[in-house]
Amino acid sequence: MLLARRRSALYVPASNERAVEKTRQLPCDVVILDLEDAVAPEQKTQAREHAAATLRAGGFGTRELVVRVNGLDTPWGAADLAALQAVATEDAPMTILVPKVSAAADLQPFEQVLAGSSKIALWAMIETARSIFRLDDIAATAARGRLACLVVGTNDLIKETGFQSGPDREPLQGALGLIVLAARAHGIGVLDGVFNAIDDTDGFARQCAQGRAFGFDGKTLIHPNQIAACNAAFTPDAAAIEAARRIVEAFASPENAGRGAIRVAGQMVERLHLVQAQRTLALAGLD
Repeated sequence: MLLARRRSALYVPASNERAVEKTRQLPCDVVILDLEDAVAPEQKTQAREHAAATLRAGGFGTRELVVRVNGLDTPWGAADLAALQAVATEDAPMTILVPKVSAAADLQPFEQVLAGSSKIALWAMIETARSIFRLDDIAATAARGRLACLVVGTNDLIKETGFQSGPDREPLQGALGLIVLAARAHGIGVLDGVFNAIDDTDGFARQCAQGRAFGFDGKTLIHPNQIAACNAAFTPDAAAIEAARRIVEAFASPENAGRGAIRVAGQMVERLHLVQAQRTLALAGLD
C-alpha cells in the first residue's frame, strides 16, 4: 500500500541558511522551506535564492521537500514560482505549498503556470474562514489537478475568527473535523496545524494525540525539539501493528481468497478492516 509518511512536517525559514542545513540531519518526514510568514519583506529575495540553491543541492534523503511560497497577489509570489520552476527536474520532484487558499479558484493560477511542470505537486493551506465553507470544492481539484495535501493554518484561522483557543482547541474542533473529512473524501493527505508553545511539552503531546484522534496524517511543527514526540504520536504502537499484521496475513491466506468477512483473533473483520490494517502498517513504515 503506497502511503506517504508525513508524521512531522517542520517549517524552516528559507532565509536561515544554518537552520536549513540542519534539517538535512533531522528525523522529520517533511521539510517545509518557508518563503512566506517566517520571512521578513526585506529578506524575501535572499530566501528565494537560498531555497532554489537548497533544492539544487538536495541531500535530504527520504524527507519530502516542500516550499511554501508567497501568494500570487503579493509582490513576491510570481518570482517565487518562476524560481521553483527553474530548478524543477524530472528526478527531483518538489511540492509547492500555496498559502491562504479560500476557494478552488485560488489554485487555478498555480495550475496554469505549472502546466508544463509534471513533477511539481501542490499542497493547500486551509487558514481562512471562507475556506471552511469551500472545503469539498478545494479538495475535489485533486481529481483534475496536482493537489496532494491540505495543511491546516491554525494561527491564521484563530487570528481571523477571534477564537480563544487553548491546547484542546475546542472552538476549532468543528473546522478540524471538516478539513479531515474533505481530504479523505478526495483521497489526499491532511496535516494538522502548529503548536506555538515550544516549552509546553505536555500541551504539545495532548494536541498531537488530539490530531491523531481526528485522523490527521501528521502535524506541522515550528521547532526541531517537537519532532520526536510528534513522530511517536503519529506512529502506530506495537499492539496496533500486531493486530494489523494478523488481519493482513489472514486475508492473504489462500482459504480466505474472495471472502468478504473472516474471523481473526476472535473477532469478525471485513475487507474495510483490511484497508485500515494496510494503512496502519504503512504509517508504521512496514508496508
